[in-house]
Amino acid sequence: SNARIEFKLPAMFDGMKLAAVATILYIIVRCLNLKSPTAPPEIIYQDTPLSHYLLKSCPMLTKEYIPPLLWGKSGHLQTVLYGKMGRVNTPTPCGVRKFLPMQDGATATFDLFEALGDHSAGDDITMVICPGIGNHSEKNYIRTFVDYSQRQGYRCAVLNHLGALPNMELTSPRMFTYGCTWEFAAMVGYVKRAHPQTLLVVVGFSLGGNVVCKFLGENRLNQERVLCCISVCQGYSALRAQETFLQWDQCRRLYNFVLADNMKKIILSHRDSLLGMSSSNISDADLNRLSAATSLMQIDDSIMRKFHGYNSLREYYEKESCVHYIHKVTVPLLLVNSSDDPLVHQSLLAVPRTLAEKMPNVVFALTQHGGHMGFFEGAVLFPQPLTWMDKVIIEYSDAVCHWEKKRLMPERSRGVLMY
Repeated sequence: SNARIEFKLPAMFDGMKLAAVATILYIIVRCLNLKSPTAPPEIIYQDTPLSHYLLKSCPMLTKEYIPPLLWGKSGHLQTVLYGKMGRVNTPTPCGVRKFLPMQDGATATFDLFEALGDHSAGDDITMVICPGIGNHSEKNYIRTFVDYSQRQGYRCAVLNHLGALPNMELTSPRMFTYGCTWEFAAMVGYVKRAHPQTLLVVVGFSLGGNVVCKFLGENRLNQERVLCCISVCQGYSALRAQETFLQWDQCRRLYNFVLADNMKKIILSHRDSLLGMSSSNISDADLNRLSAATSLMQIDDSIMRKFHGYNSLREYYEKESCVHYIHKVTVPLLLVNSSDDPLVHQSLLAVPRTLAEKMPNVVFALTQHGGHMGFFEGAVLFPQPLTWMDKVIIEYSDAVCHWEKKRLMPERSRGVLMY
């Protein structure tokens, strides 16, 4: 009987090992979403000559987006990889940093990168780019996109969010906020003055998408000489986004904590400037409350809303969201989101969906995979340096440039594009 027991034990261990391996594989398949099929983006648009032309000219919008096989179907891994690495094999484009004094004493900065060749439409075109929360031109995803744009014949101007650049002191007690467009407007104004012939392609990533859509909708004049606008991975309504940011599904509360920690570091690096200037709305008590904050909402309430004197968090979110301005944008507008973006809750996507159903100039592209600002492409494991997002923005911009070229309408000389 002893021999029989000895014989059974290894068999039992093998069974347990097999069960353990099976469990791990099940978890991997579930977490990595390996069974999820790849599909073309869902495209919402109106039946117009422009839309038809764009969809014909932009095969990437109608073909499947195929993420890396092993991990690309996990929105979390795409997001974390973007967050940690930005991109792979990042180029280092060579630009010139410009400094613009603002009316309130702040100093806006942006980086200007010249085109590295002619544009296929033969025009002088400048990409004016607004990065995500607390980001600037030195971030890897921005550098990858700028380098690619330059090679396709675009000049690029990239805003450095006020207070985001390391080693750059604030010159007034104010930092970038969720929807303040002053610095972006200053950059666009500079580009238009310095290059009177240039046409603009407006690009916003994440929070930058909110800023650029709000900027264009705030004033009709802001759309002059603008060919089109592309917004990637924004959340549209700050008020609704913040409610979803306190929920645990898709680990949003955890991302909230990480983003808040980042914001905290940026704000505290300017502690002396924020406290030292007489015109500051920020007090010692505010900074102490900031130190204890674990969510963006708490940071917005203790610090961010005070930069522009908002009385409540609700007022700050209401006034700084592009959702009240975006319907006034009349230039061709491409809104890109991903279904598995862990930061942008599905309920927020009712905004771009409704917009694209009602407005002839809007195309809404919703991918199944891509995470938040990931959109990596690649065979099995290793992503390619260029992402689906980089290629789609250029493809769409090129298509609009060629459409304009073909139409050469009388209004062009006035620089107003009507749809």
